[in-house]
Amino acid sequence: MALDGGIASSITLYNRVVLPYLLGLTGNIACGKSTVGRLLAERYGADYVDADAVVHTLYAAGAPETAAIAATFGSDLLRPDGTVDRRLLGDRVLADPNARQRLEKLLAPAIGRALTERLDASAAAVVVLDAIRLIESGLADRCQAVWVVVCDSAEQERRLVATRGLTVAQARLRIGAQGSQQEKVQRATAVLHNDGDLAALERQVAQAWADSQPQPP
Repeated sequence: MALDGGIASSITLYNRVVLPYLLGLTGNIACGKSTVGRLLAERYGADYVDADAVVHTLYAAGAPETAAIAATFGSDLLRPDGTVDRRLLGDRVLADPNARQRLEKLLAPAIGRALTERLDASAAAVVVLDAIRLIESGLADRCQAVWVVVCDSAEQERRLVATRGLTVAQARLRIGAQGSQQEKVQRATAVLHNDGDLAALERQVAQAWADSQPQPP
């Protein structure tokens, strides 16, 4: 769910017969997943699939999901151009577990179809699937490797305020709405600590890539 909260409902990858080497990339908000994903694409030629970017298309003006969100959670969530105001939607549903569950149920089928189409379109030997709830959604079960990016919660809060323009309250709401980092770490084949500088992260990515030794199917 592309509102900085992820989506926890079970997501199905439809009718996919042959998958490339699928490297799952996850971690809580503002820990640096997208930075790792870009490094894997730029340095190692992986096809980087950002699940949030895929989901953004579901919030477009005129999309069925956009209409369903407006009908379920209020038409005031629509911007003048007809798209969903994701920040306002996040403020509304992340504080209410029942509302969040309704949103997850609404979006899960379309997310599964969109991700399947994106994976089907890839000709790469290695695809990196970046999803904040990769494990909770069941997508991790389709991955040959699962990398988890972690950082200190105070650093998460600082980044959300500094780089995304959130208030401290909005940042804490989003951090608190997610599962613990340790739960993700338990499923990881590699753990990357992103509390330092970019060079330190790059070294960890290089080591994890070498250790993973991904091979085409």
